Amino acid sequence: MRLIMLPLAIAALLIGCNGQKTKEEAKKTSEINTDSLANADKALLDSVQYQTFNYFWDGAEPVSGLARERIHLDGIYPNHDKDIITTGGSGFGLMAILVGVERDFISREEALERYERIVDFLEKADRFHGAWPHWLLPSGKVTPFSKKDNGGDLVETAFLVQGLLTVQAYFKDGNEREQQLAEKIQELWEGVEWDWYTKNGEDVLYWHWSPEYQWEMNFPVGGYNEALIMYILAAASPTHSIDKSVYEKGWALDGQIAKDTTYYGLETELNHYEHSDAPVGPLFWAHYSYLGLNPKGLKDQFGNYWKLNQNHAMIHYKYAVDNPKDYEGYGEDCWGLTSSYSIKGYAGHRPGEDLGVISPTAALSSMPYTPEESKQFLRFMYNEQDSLIGKYGPYDAFSLEDDWYLPRYLAIDQGPIPVMIENYRSGLFWKLFMDNEEVQNGLMKLGFESPNMELTND
Repeated sequence: MRLIMLPLAIAALLIGCNGQKTKEEAKKTSEINTDSLANADKALLDSVQYQTFNYFWDGAEPVSGLARERIHLDGIYPNHDKDIITTGGSGFGLMAILVGVERDFISREEALERYERIVDFLEKADRFHGAWPHWLLPSGKVTPFSKKDNGGDLVETAFLVQGLLTVQAYFKDGNEREQQLAEKIQELWEGVEWDWYTKNGEDVLYWHWSPEYQWEMNFPVGGYNEALIMYILAAASPTHSIDKSVYEKGWALDGQIAKDTTYYGLETELNHYEHSDAPVGPLFWAHYSYLGLNPKGLKDQFGNYWKLNQNHAMIHYKYAVDNPKDYEGYGEDCWGLTSSYSIKGYAGHRPGEDLGVISPTAALSSMPYTPEESKQFLRFMYNEQDSLIGKYGPYDAFSLEDDWYLPRYLAIDQGPIPVMIENYRSGLFWKLFMDNEEVQNGLMKLGFESPNMELTND
């Protein structure tokens, strides 16, 4: 395994020598310490990106090339979950594979071959008015996520399409094979019937539809959560676009979404919970929609999306430092709550719903928003908690309070780590996604402004 572990000698370098120094000597020592820390951080970033990329490379479901819903190194799985494919997590994985190309973990040719297999599989897999289901079997057939959730899942489809469009942008100007891949991705994108999911023309997008249960899941998606990208792609669709009113009345709740609050001295920018006084959601809300969508300078009539995400991450950090429940380990080195595995199964962790469980993806995927705080967590994990790290990077969750962890991973938690770290390091995915003219048209249609939208300057 290509893991770069740091020798203890680095710590000695950072501490420096004893004794008095001249100002010039002190300055040189400081420069050496700064350079040493930067080199150590680079090695750690390389390592965690490689390991988490590998979840989607070596750990992929072999028939489709897509992401397994979960990988349990202890070999214990519920039901037949070892072979289940996650569509949303696969969207993250498509982007993680590009990290592998950019960081020389694999070749461009190897990635192209994998993408060709993936696209061929997606062309033949079950779709419901163009939307893929939450879960697929290696046969390409749907398997229910829950009893009535056996049809199209528009949120998971949006995460998948976000990944596909970044792959398309990466290869569209390449050789003939690469251009063919880009054309096939365009056909998949154009096949999603976003407007169908307004349930006969309502001003809101619905999460699910099933040919067996129709709209019985009854989940209109409104108010702030992880699904902003769904509304943007629905507006951007060149074939099945939604009206602006669907965004304003459905997602933004006729402006109610803009009623923010202040928590730990920071404005939340948007109202995170329509039916609750909870100030902030789990941190995956700051990641999933923004793997491709660049929040830097992104604004609309309801909010500033860089401020939204930066404050969201910093609130989680400040909460851990404050540690109101006095949990073991919480502090500047150890922070970040999100939905993940937990002591009693899967749980949504956030301030106000805190079980003493830290999910590494929360702090690591927040790297663009809180670089120093996120790197501090990264150092803590690899230098002091390496028993919590396995083949595919940090395990999904742990509790120092309860001395608990399992050697298990979830695609939706591992995937944002290499992608958001790459956005911090190079901005790769933000550039690829935001350069798409159809995406830019959708953003403008909904009233967004961004310095990364070329068409706004025409």
